Amino acid sequence: MLNRVVLVGRITRDPELKYTQSNIPVVSFTLAVNRPYLDSITGERQADFIQCVVWRKQAENLAKYVQKGALLGVDGRIQTRTYESDQGTRYITEVVCDSVQFLETKTEDTSSNNEDDFFEATSKLSVEDDLPF
Repeated sequence: MLNRVVLVGRITRDPELKYTQSNIPVVSFTLAVNRPYLDSITGERQADFIQCVVWRKQAENLAKYVQKGALLGVDGRIQTRTYESDQGTRYITEVVCDSVQFLETKTEDTSSNNEDDFFEATSKLSVEDDLPF
């Protein structure tokens, strides 16, 4: 059996570090992952909002170094769980992160990053460097 998830997206709000009753650090967050195509009606890019959870030292690092809008790479597995509430049985599907990579430095302004900046930076790189291929 195989249960592997790899995602790249932006975190939707500042992570909030919590601790379990056993004093284990945990952070739950939502990752906005753009779909690879535009909406046929509006012409806008859509995104999926995926619930993720990270534990222990990685949770502490995420809470310390990451802010809303930061670009993250996540490697993990899908996990489902249920619990009872006043409205009945609730079902949760989330990605349990084995690894979280920070794909931008903390000093980068994520609000000014867009595809044109990326294209301009990679164009300069390809012109300036002698690539072997």
